[in-house]
Amino acid sequence: MAKINTGRVILGGIVAGIVANLLGYLVDGVMLAPRWAEGMKALGHSEFSSNAWIWFNLLGLAGGIVLIWLYASIRPRFGAGPRTALYAGLAVWIVGVLLPNASLLWAAGLFPANLTLMTTLGGLVEVIVGALAGAALYKEA
Repeated sequence: MAKINTGRVILGGIVAGIVANLLGYLVDGVMLAPRWAEGMKALGHSEFSSNAWIWFNLLGLAGGIVLIWLYASIRPRFGAGPRTALYAGLAVWIVGVLLPNASLLWAAGLFPANLTLMTTLGGLVEVIVGALAGAALYKEA
């Protein structure tokens, strides 16, 4: 079994994170922005601050690195390529988007169900496209 190429994990992870962040901005920062503003107002908060967006992007980069590390880890078992990137992306989406959104946004009732559903499905697209982009750059040492 080959060792994981750490440099390529970081490179692919940064690319995956940037792609997911850009798509996330389009989904949550543009398409769903009015709904997020309403939801935040209902909680007694202002809209997301610049600091919040910075944190979202930093966490997105970290998530991208974890995503490509997972891809590199499961590659020996599933083989290189888009299918394995899809598996890694689905795993990261379930743990990083679906479960937190289901518990914090939907079950706790913090935001409307339709907003939660839309941002969760948008997150699926973000993570999968990011996984495909980042995995395309990953090569074994």
